[in-house]
Amino acid sequence: MSLPPLVEPAAELTRDEVNRYSRHLIIPDVGMSGQKRLKNARVLCVGAGGLGSPALMYLAAAGVGTLGIIDFDVVDESNLQRQIIHRQSTLGLPKAESAAATVRDINPLIDVVVHNTALDRDNVLEIFSGYDLIVDGTDNFATRYMVNDAAVLLGKPYVWGSIYRFDGQASVFWAEHGPCYRCLYPEPPPPGMVPSCAEGGVLGVLCASIGSVQVNEAIKLLTGIGEPLVGRLLIYDALEMNYRSVKVRKDPECPLCGKNPTQTELLEDYDAFCGAVSDEAAEAAKDSTISVHDLKALQDRGEDIFLVDVREPNEYEIVSIPGATLIPKGDFLNGSALERLPQDKKIVLHCKSGVRSAEALAVVKSAGFSDAVHVGGGIVAWVNQIDPSLPSY
Repeated sequence: MSLPPLVEPAAELTRDEVNRYSRHLIIPDVGMSGQKRLKNARVLCVGAGGLGSPALMYLAAAGVGTLGIIDFDVVDESNLQRQIIHRQSTLGLPKAESAAATVRDINPLIDVVVHNTALDRDNVLEIFSGYDLIVDGTDNFATRYMVNDAAVLLGKPYVWGSIYRFDGQASVFWAEHGPCYRCLYPEPPPPGMVPSCAEGGVLGVLCASIGSVQVNEAIKLLTGIGEPLVGRLLIYDALEMNYRSVKVRKDPECPLCGKNPTQTELLEDYDAFCGAVSDEAAEAAKDSTISVHDLKALQDRGEDIFLVDVREPNEYEIVSIPGATLIPKGDFLNGSALERLPQDKKIVLHCKSGVRSAEALAVVKSAGFSDAVHVGGGIVAWVNQIDPSLPSY
């Protein structure tokens, strides 16, 4: 369905703006009125990472008058494979500042607002209130639910995108005209079921494919042209080069945007709502977590331990802790790994960051290995704190 323009047009375009946006101006559906609306628009991009990179660059090039960037992270070398807004020269700088510099270089005629902070329940409503439209480029469920809830409570539309390996999704959520994110995903997936991009990887160019869709939808909403993805979920398979869309209906029982909402404010703790690890894993790891320095000390003393790497084989090929035996987490979940564990050695588990090893630890402890432990921080901590000569990913 078509929707009215989200913003009113600015009073005029300068000569420089007419020159810059001339290819928009000669499109009848956009024209002078549409470009003036873009100039008058205030758009916030949540995240300056994989999706945020192409989104910010194309929003700036399109002439969105005020472009907000919120991100609390710093530029890491592993970002550069897909986060094209950053450069080798900006390694170690805040992502928000790095992205802002690129955006200003693309289009000096727009205003850029930098929010170099973490988005949380204490600041999200205040920050969102200053913008007409939100573009969600986040990569974790806790922030996605918080973005959705804040947008619904403020009555603002937002353009959502998601990427993983070769697959991408995009939609527009606007409770006033259709479903919200909770209508599509009422509950977050069980802890550990959906790996993050940091664990499972993502094809770099996939970010451009979905990020450009998000900008396309933002322009349509701001100018009131075309039929936005309200009530539709776009699904993209990069390997098959196939786009398809499915209808998403508003859930009348949605606790946030349904007929009789029971959630009328932000949740107290979104991390707890989404759960990084299962209750079983958290309980198992509570008194059975060691640091990478503890592990190094065990190795240096020649302790009789059985060190297990529960990551995937392709991750093991990138980097491994000396002495570790590869047994993927899936083998623990299906039980086949248990027969490979020695009864006369202390079992020490590790993964990339400590989440998957905690899940495996719960299985191991329930099988009777009561003194088993896992390494908090995983191989990331090992590289950062013990052996910086090893590659990271």
